[in-house]
Amino acid sequence: MQTAKTLDVLAIGEAMVEFNQQSAQHYLAGYGGDTSNCAIAAARMGARTGYLTQLGGDRFGDELVALWRREGVSTEGVARLAAAPTAVYFVHHDERGHHFTYRRAGSAASRMGPADLPAGLIERAQWLHCSGISQAISATACEAVMAAIARARAAGTRVSYDLNFRPSLWPAAQALQVAQATLVQCDLFFPSIDEVAALTGLREPQAVIDWSHAQGARMVALKLGAQGSLLSLGDGRVQRIAPHPVQAQDATGAGDCFAGALLARLAAGDAPEQAARAANVAAALSTLGHGAVAPLPHWPAVQALLAAAVAKP
Repeated sequence: MQTAKTLDVLAIGEAMVEFNQQSAQHYLAGYGGDTSNCAIAAARMGARTGYLTQLGGDRFGDELVALWRREGVSTEGVARLAAAPTAVYFVHHDERGHHFTYRRAGSAASRMGPADLPAGLIERAQWLHCSGISQAISATACEAVMAAIARARAAGTRVSYDLNFRPSLWPAAQALQVAQATLVQCDLFFPSIDEVAALTGLREPQAVIDWSHAQGARMVALKLGAQGSLLSLGDGRVQRIAPHPVQAQDATGAGDCFAGALLARLAAGDAPEQAARAANVAAALSTLGHGAVAPLPHWPAVQALLAAAVAKP
């Protein structure tokens, strides 16, 4: 008998406190971590979400727990380690975009292993969401993610995977090997062209989509930034999802917002193309402010823009 699905999206990974540079001497404090951003984005889009991680027994950990509770993200899967720190990172901006500096070595999340996965939680989710960063922060964290995926598959929980390759965390050859092992079990894959190119050399969008399906991904949502996205359901048809034009201020977390919004709308019963259109709008709106979490939009704002687009002659 299958476990009742009381969560729409359960994300696993590492959450961090963010310091986003506003001027030479000033930083705006906030929160980040790709899968945490995704869970919050999904919650703001109306989904029942939860987060699976470990935090330090420090002030930063307290702030993240308080954040998730404010956002309606279940903290049932959050453990606290008194002897380990919560990770932090810094965002710097220049004419080439935004750049990250991390302080995460030895963090509480990086010490997570398969034995730390709580009983019954993964099985209650419609979707388990993980990323390459979830896997890259340590060998034991990678093992925990793969164990979580195995449990999800056994329970009828679908698996979504954001490649999010970060060369500062692990070499491309290792990331590719782990990605291939993950994609075999992946229902929905979120790659970007630059990340796939770094691992495989492929840069043409159709080639990236074909490669993704060949590795086992059943559905592919290729993130194209300001150009929108491409959606492939594995049936040979690729749908271009037009972007929602905005004057972006900070793209930090936009891809995470896209993933969370798409998952939320799929869980709500939207058709994939409809869900991807909502995700494009949500991701665009998330670039209108600074930081990974604060600008994430709520469903009514996205819904209003979708309705306005339909109403245009």
